[in-house]
Amino acid sequence: MLFRSMCSREIRNEANTDCDIDKVGDAHEALRRIADNEPTGILVNTRLTGMSGFDFIREVKRKYSSKIIAISTMEEDRGMAMSVGANEFIIKPIGVAASKTEFLQMVAKRVVELSKGVQVVAKVSPREGGWCKLVAIGSSTGGTEALSEVLSHLQAPMPPVLVVQHISPTFSKLFAERLNNECPLPVKEAENGEVAKENTIYIAPGDKHMSVTGSINSITISCKAGERIHGVTTSADVLFESVAKLIGNRAVGVILTGMGVDGAAKLLEMRKAGARTLGQDEASCVVYGMPKAAFNMGAVERQVSLQNMAREITALVHNI
Repeated sequence: MLFRSMCSREIRNEANTDCDIDKVGDAHEALRRIADNEPTGILVNTRLTGMSGFDFIREVKRKYSSKIIAISTMEEDRGMAMSVGANEFIIKPIGVAASKTEFLQMVAKRVVELSKGVQVVAKVSPREGGWCKLVAIGSSTGGTEALSEVLSHLQAPMPPVLVVQHISPTFSKLFAERLNNECPLPVKEAENGEVAKENTIYIAPGDKHMSVTGSINSITISCKAGERIHGVTTSADVLFESVAKLIGNRAVGVILTGMGVDGAAKLLEMRKAGARTLGQDEASCVVYGMPKAAFNMGAVERQVSLQNMAREITALVHNI
């Protein structure tokens, strides 16, 4: 579906918009339509007739600037869709009328927002000293060295810094001990139930999902086993989602080098809640996967080189 919009009449009605709309069922016909009249955006099912939806997205992004919303009934399609260039991924409900209506409303809203070039984020209000209650960082491939570079340049005063690095449980504690010897701030492997302290860096255990509970003025760290998310058992998505809900607009979120899309969607939730967000730039990444996915969907307020990341975090925290 192409929206100048390309979307269905149902979506047009839900959107309450008079934007131009077209609907195409075959991938090759869609490509011909796009060549004749490049749409502002495209709504595409990952399972297409005539071509893989992922190949279709890749082909469109190679030639055109159209925004793409990928839809699928399968969560496992998210990573591939985002990695080949989709700007957003939405799960499509199966056979439930209420869910279908909610789904159409969600898609309609994003169709209109993307067609207008709008990113839905909370307005950033002026900050006062001491506004930031927590810094949350997610990283994967290349992240151990990237974290060493960033964390070794953070100094007191600093709110609690919580870090999710995709790493095995065998090495997460050793990694924390190594960083503790390198960094001005104390670094430790996080423990379930401990209260997050200022001027302390917490590394998620390699076999646990780390999140925050409690209150904004007494943040408790939760480290619990759970199902794999994006193929890992310590997921940045889990941390970022909990920070968005508990800390809201008084947090800083950072996404560093890494393969895949872990953290991207939930960093967007942080930004929508009013948090400040940074992403590592392509040139300094070992793998520009997670930061790219986050940037493409509007989760990243500003891209920063690895060498400047600590300075930028400090500037945000202290409102410099």
